[in-house]
Amino acid sequence: MNSPAPIAPGVAIDALAEYAAEPDDPSREVPDPARSALDAQLRLAHARAERLEALTNPETRRRTMCGFTIARDKLARQIEDARLRVEKLQAKRDALPRRVPIQSVMDQPVVKLAPELQHLTNLVKMVAYQAESQIFRALAPHYRRAEEEGRTLLQSALNGAADIHVTRTELRVTLAPLSSPHRTRAKLCEELNASVNLFQGSNLRLRHAIHRP
Repeated sequence: MNSPAPIAPGVAIDALAEYAAEPDDPSREVPDPARSALDAQLRLAHARAERLEALTNPETRRRTMCGFTIARDKLARQIEDARLRVEKLQAKRDALPRRVPIQSVMDQPVVKLAPELQHLTNLVKMVAYQAESQIFRALAPHYRRAEEEGRTLLQSALNGAADIHVTRTELRVTLAPLSSPHRTRAKLCEELNASVNLFQGSNLRLRHAIHRP
């Protein structure tokens, strides 16, 4: 059995979780990148035409009829050119298919990540989200802006600095204060300590606290 071909660095962020790859269906359809590029150009062309059309009433800015006529004619030409560009881009875009075989837009053989480890990674992410959601529900009664800022508060706490001290019976985690006093006072540690939770693979009880200067 041939070993899976490695994915070149930068091909997909999923490669951070799984570097092995296996052949994929080259006829699998994906959005046509050429059509997507024309979509972006078409949006810009529409926006320019709309801006120019909004300037079709410049009388109050001109002191003379001659100046008004020159400006009006110049603006009319710009609007006509903008509309023509919109029409050409739209015709060119509409002539392209919405989806194309993936092999037609790639120079290399079509591969996909080997699914086994990716499934495990997704499972870990789901478990982590469920754990965060459980902490969020415990935090909500103690934090007035939980609906608006609760997830942000938890992310800040989980990403923040902490000191770890191990005793014979406990693993003590002392978190750095958060960005504002009202977030630090949210009783997150009290809620975590209220549950009987042991550090995985040990008999040490987890205890959380906020560092006090």
